[in-house]
Amino acid sequence: MPNTLFLRLEAPLQSWGERAQWSERDTAPEPTKSGIVGLLACALGWADDVRIRDLSQSIRVGVRCDHISSPAILLDYHTVGGGYTAPQLLTAEGKPKMIAASKSPHTEPTKRYYLSDASFLIAVQAASDRIAKLTEAAQSPVWPVFLGRKSCVPTRPIFDGVGDYDSLERALQEQPARMMRARRPSAAVTFDARAVIECDASDEGSLRRRDEIALPSLRVFAPRYSREVWIKDISCQDVFADFTSLQSADTE
Repeated sequence: MPNTLFLRLEAPLQSWGERAQWSERDTAPEPTKSGIVGLLACALGWADDVRIRDLSQSIRVGVRCDHISSPAILLDYHTVGGGYTAPQLLTAEGKPKMIAASKSPHTEPTKRYYLSDASFLIAVQAASDRIAKLTEAAQSPVWPVFLGRKSCVPTRPIFDGVGDYDSLERALQEQPARMMRARRPSAAVTFDARAVIECDASDEGSLRRRDEIALPSLRVFAPRYSREVWIKDISCQDVFADFTSLQSADTE
């Protein structure tokens, strides 16, 4: 039985907030675990704290950065509020926030950061029964999935196959890169890519990140550990291969 689900996350824009607060909405250079769990929760149709927290704790994820953002980070200028009708910004007392001098509604400028034209392979490992449910959800999502923010819509199906592997690193090594032609150097070549792999705190090179979901309704996160490796000689395949055949073969 497969213990690994592969997801291909590819879009003109992605945003994976890791330290975003208030008017500064950052993005990590690759998908965070909390963002991946949120995507899977949407596919499953889950919104409750208990199941989403259990899902986060029951899986391990690895991210292979097949095509990085170009430019590295895209900054977009936003404003929030400012209208005379809802939605308006509110004060701590729940009243509309107004500019004292003009008595007009307050407008808050915000900075939002995105990855542009990136493509990632995600390996999700868990018990085989959990992977079976996630595989079904990835192929037939209950709710629309998005890549970090609701404005970031994937440009292709996220399901990219299943398999059985003894480690996340091996899974990311053996799964080919099925990307849009514009993102591939050539169908006949291989390439190397940076990967971020979830690990134990005691593993060599482990780094602490705070993207393990603890209480999603209140945006509370717990620490987890990951390490960076380079995956060598990744093979390329044409993204225009028959996805129907891929799905039927991988779920048998």
